[in-house]
Amino acid sequence: MNGELRLEPGAQADPERDRITVDGQPLPTPSPHRYVLLHKPRGYVSTRHDPEGRPVVVDLLPPESGRLYPVGRLDFDAEGLLLLTNDGALADRLLHPRYEVLRVYEADVEGRVTDAELSRWRRGVTLPDGPAVPKAVAVRRRGARTTSLELTFAEGRNHEVKRYCHALGHPLLRLRRVAFGPLRLGNLPPGRSRPLTEAELARLSDLRT
Repeated sequence: MNGELRLEPGAQADPERDRITVDGQPLPTPSPHRYVLLHKPRGYVSTRHDPEGRPVVVDLLPPESGRLYPVGRLDFDAEGLLLLTNDGALADRLLHPRYEVLRVYEADVEGRVTDAELSRWRRGVTLPDGPAVPKAVAVRRRGARTTSLELTFAEGRNHEVKRYCHALGHPLLRLRRVAFGPLRLGNLPPGRSRPLTEAELARLSDLRT
């Protein structure tokens, strides 16, 4: 480091200030962190590659976006807000159940969910992998045979919202995520993406503390 051989365990260095070499070769400069908000449409897999050959979300990004990874997943038939980044530390922070980062969904379900039933929806259900208890449940609108709900969860378990609605006797018809932590989908059209704003980056930065 800086021309000196460092062998002691736990030696620390600042890659932005120190010159670090291994076997005489400098360490590669880390790529700058990038953050992109995507409105994932239905029919795309939330990964970089799919062994079944289905469309993947990174296909929707401009070429200049670089190598980004989805933070968590939305089901193949779900849509809405998806964050993609190369900031692994932030992704881990957003996904760890300990921090209870909120996810807000608009869920259209079969049948009419009456006001009297809402208390049961708010109590939650027990799924095979543990309890599923939403942070908030609200009715957006009711139709003759369907209900549109706003559901807020603090975990991103596999198919959690779909399994939760089915367990309550109202199979899911359509699911759209409209918020993830401090990020909001807004009016971004399906299939389109945009870089995060400075204000959004600042709010994400607050989550690290």
